[in-house]
Amino acid sequence: MSENPGKNLKIALFGTSADPPTAGHQEILTGLSQNYDLVAVWASDNPFKQHQTPLEERQKMLALLIEEINNSENIVLRKDLSDRRSLNSLQQAKQIWGSQADYTMVIGSDLVEQIASWYKIEELLKQVEILIVPRQGYPIKSQSLEKLNSLGGKYAIAQFAVPAISSTNYREKKDQTMLTEAVANYINQKRLYRQS
Repeated sequence: MSENPGKNLKIALFGTSADPPTAGHQEILTGLSQNYDLVAVWASDNPFKQHQTPLEERQKMLALLIEEINNSENIVLRKDLSDRRSLNSLQQAKQIWGSQADYTMVIGSDLVEQIASWYKIEELLKQVEILIVPRQGYPIKSQSLEKLNSLGGKYAIAQFAVPAISSTNYREKKDQTMLTEAVANYINQKRLYRQS
């Protein structure tokens, strides 16, 4: 994908803890790739979470996960977008692809309630639409959407199906079926997630 491709390119920005990236992440990326011109994904440290594996390892696993996706030409791993603050990631994306593109920030429904406390959230919401990906166990509450509206946020709810798989669930149960083959092999090779 060329740098500064011009106006109206639809770009999905998907920062994730990826601790580890799961088959659920892969389904999200596949769904996004079918609805956006470009999907930029990265692993980052979430200031609201404790991470079990170093960021560098999570970036490597995310790269392996993307390689396993068929027709993933419009999905790019952008480590340079990794930041604890989404606004900084967006500003970096605009330096790469220009300010004329249409940017959508992708979040799981587990983050909807905390988004109001994000760094300079009103400034972020002026520049992006939010795509909320439903996650099992995290219903999207109307009061959270009303709060998003009151902050000036434009949002949509993803219409593609996402399996009931999460990184937290994997870390707790160590169920290999939640992972893609390449990620599972990497975890086993590097002996990650051994402690409970």
